[in-house]
Amino acid sequence: MAWDEAGAVIDVKGPRHRAVLARLIVARRRVVPVSRLVADLWEDDPPEGAVGALRTFVAALRRALEPDRPPRTTPRLLVTEGPGYALRAEPDAVDAWRFERAVAAAATQPPERAIKRLEEALGWWRGPAYADFAHRSWARAERSRLAELRLRAVEQQAEARLAIGLAAEAVPDLDAHVAEHPWREDAWRLLALALYRTGRQGDALAVLRRARDLLVEHLGVDPGPRLRGLESDILHHAPHLDPGHDTTGSVWAQATAAYDRSVPSSARARLESTVSLMRDLALTGGAGLPAARRHRVAAVAAAEELGDAELTARVIGSYDVPAIWTRSDDPAQAEQVVAAAERTLTALPATASEASRARLLTTIALESRSGLPEPHLGRAVGSPAARGVEAARQAEEIARRLDDPALLAFALNGRFMQSFHRTGLAGRREEIGAELVALSARHGLVNYEVLGHLIRLQARCAVGDFAGADRHASAVERLAERHERPLVGVFTRWYRALRLDATGQATAQEAETAYREAAALLDGAGMPGLERGLLPLALLCMRIRRGLPLCSDGRRTPTDWGPYEPWVRPLLLAARGHRAEAAAALRKVPAPPHDLLMEAMWCLVGRAAVAIGDREVMRRAHEALTPAAGEMAGAGSGLLSLGPVSAHLAILHPS
Repeated sequence: MAWDEAGAVIDVKGPRHRAVLARLIVARRRVVPVSRLVADLWEDDPPEGAVGALRTFVAALRRALEPDRPPRTTPRLLVTEGPGYALRAEPDAVDAWRFERAVAAAATQPPERAIKRLEEALGWWRGPAYADFAHRSWARAERSRLAELRLRAVEQQAEARLAIGLAAEAVPDLDAHVAEHPWREDAWRLLALALYRTGRQGDALAVLRRARDLLVEHLGVDPGPRLRGLESDILHHAPHLDPGHDTTGSVWAQATAAYDRSVPSSARARLESTVSLMRDLALTGGAGLPAARRHRVAAVAAAEELGDAELTARVIGSYDVPAIWTRSDDPAQAEQVVAAAERTLTALPATASEASRARLLTTIALESRSGLPEPHLGRAVGSPAARGVEAARQAEEIARRLDDPALLAFALNGRFMQSFHRTGLAGRREEIGAELVALSARHGLVNYEVLGHLIRLQARCAVGDFAGADRHASAVERLAERHERPLVGVFTRWYRALRLDATGQATAQEAETAYREAAALLDGAGMPGLERGLLPLALLCMRIRRGLPLCSDGRRTPTDWGPYEPWVRPLLLAARGHRAEAAAALRKVPAPPHDLLMEAMWCLVGRAAVAIGDREVMRRAHEALTPAAGEMAGAGSGLLSLGPVSAHLAILHPS
């Protein structure tokens, strides 16, 4: 069934009309040739005049889907393209697409949030997918795929409930689930585990026996190792089966309890231990990142209150969380940390270790990211904060002199963060990434090996080497899976959307869908410095590069430009024909921040200047972009691309 924006049912006429709509939905925004549609609608023997009948169905569907569209205007949803038709609905407008995105997003979120997301997603199901077309070959694979996805979502929801001690709530749904789908071993395992955790050991063992009997009698196979292992664990009351715990959880609970008993609450050691915990928490993403940042600032303030500069240096410097994105998630907190690090450097006694000084210097370099206003274009091209650059240089020098691999990896991260003093420095960042990968692999520094591969992925994208970027994406995903680093998937999913778009392997609509699916992973990832404005910016860059109109339907295109608004606004105003307003906006725009998107922002500024004939800004943009003539604008972020910088330089025509 179809509904309009007000929730009213849309009349899509007869079964052939519904079949056309369903077939286009199965195509997932791709074009389906007319010949293919005819063959799929009349599988046995298409009648004479089938093509004309199909066009009649399409016309009726267009009237039903867009009843307010003025006559003779171009359809926005069911479009004609090339040899056929495509449904250009938004990803959230089709329940099947929306469901798939929600389940993918839930997999990256903490259990409490995942449960809510999955409950909502499962609530969208009104019956079997494409039930009216169960006999059609074109629907068969999609029906199976969605059915499997729904079953996995039910099990994923149960896993999340068990993870936070809601075993009793998981039992009824799992009971119904195994009754309907008795061949799913994981469902039996989860049900038995949930029963055991609610104190029903006998029922749990009975469930496992029932599962074994069904599998042996009806399929002729023995239960898999996870089911067999669970039965043994239940019989022996394995500690990791305790409600709300697994083996790791049990060890954690015992260790933290012992720590609580043994270490006084006023002990300074607690501060250092807290920062170590915050570092691990930050790597989990989601709610862990903002919590880690918040508690980190509190720990630094507490250390400073004690008046012990060396303790404060350890508290500040031990938060060595690798950083890949050059815009701060919380500039105000970053300023607080930098100020505290500077005060501590000044207060350190002469006898303090050089390593402590290097860690403070690296912290200054890392936290002095972009995000603060730069000078206006009318005055001077901005330059990065000299203090951050110098701090990075000093920290690296100390780390190399001490021959300390972990300290050097941390310092190299600071050097990376300060490697944006001009455009065109992807090669330099490639060198940093390569050293990080080699150093970390030799010394078991997993977090920095991950960082090194992500830096190299960005650098390869910057020069259009997507085969090289692929290798680093695969390597970093293997590390992330092995060492449980969920945030890596956010960056590699965005990279694959960029690759699909930039290599011309997809239509604009397919690329847009890929970007939107990547953006869904940012929801709740805990990285506002990355999340805000990124999707509309990526879509704008895609439209510019493909020569598409910049001002599309506001209902379809997100318009929260976040921190990128100053550099986008003049171009959009010019595209709408508001030259005076565009010129005024361009006079006020700051110079682009020195970060991973500096080239892209200069290209947007330059294009706006070309549109309104501002030759001075064109000259400045040309000057700023010239060092990056061999790179792809924006692609060094690994997230989006405006195409070759050389193409933008060609239209700037400096005086």
